[in-house]
Amino acid sequence: MTPPQETSSILIVDDMEENLVALEAVLGSLTQKVVRARSGEEALKAMLREEFAVVLIDVLMPGMNGFETAANIKGLDQTKDVPIILLTGASVDPNYAYRGYTVGAADFLIKPFDPWLLRTKVNVFLDLHRKNSQLAAQAEQLKRLLTTSGERAGEPADSALPPAASLATAPEPAPGAPGAAPLPPPPAVSAAAGAATAPAAPTDQDETARLAEIASQLAQVELLLRDAKDTEQAGLADRITALEHAVGRLLVDRSS
Repeated sequence: MTPPQETSSILIVDDMEENLVALEAVLGSLTQKVVRARSGEEALKAMLREEFAVVLIDVLMPGMNGFETAANIKGLDQTKDVPIILLTGASVDPNYAYRGYTVGAADFLIKPFDPWLLRTKVNVFLDLHRKNSQLAAQAEQLKRLLTTSGERAGEPADSALPPAASLATAPEPAPGAPGAAPLPPPPAVSAAAGAATAPAAPTDQDETARLAEIASQLAQVELLLRDAKDTEQAGLADRITALEHAVGRLLVDRSS
């Protein structure tokens, strides 16, 4: 089951009010939450309070400039994976772009920028954040399924009571016949008690259905990993494929 998508927030960092208003206007059509910060220090505090899909930072700010802010963001475990887009004016040092990439920025735009281009770049990071969140939720769900399946497989066979149906259909010995003492409760009471208290033992069909569900979850996780187009995630996708094959062999063995 696909988890519900969560809203991805955007952080914009600039010391000038008019620039913040302009960025909010450009990003408004993306219908995502936009959070303001007027300095590098304020941006770091905001990122420690909540999760952001992408951060847009103006390079030329008093105090902690954009490069220093980006470096501090990348230096924290909690925020190091958040993509950063650096923004600066037209009359800038030609080495600014290189400096931006060395501190970990994902992109660098020069003002005045094309609003469509900025929205497109931001939307790419929003989509990536949503897919990563979905992947994490799928992985957690798969982990729970595997854990539950392992616990069921480790239960002692003699610990489960017989199914209620066997209690209801078992023939009753005649009164006074060998093995009939003590007499069992009346049939209606025995069947009702069995149906209410005896849990059904997991059957091969139940376990096969659970394995099939696990295989489906693995397939969904693999698709998300391959869709991310990342080398490390592609390697994980190959490992997921190997797990899918292993589960498939278990299903074949159970059906034979």
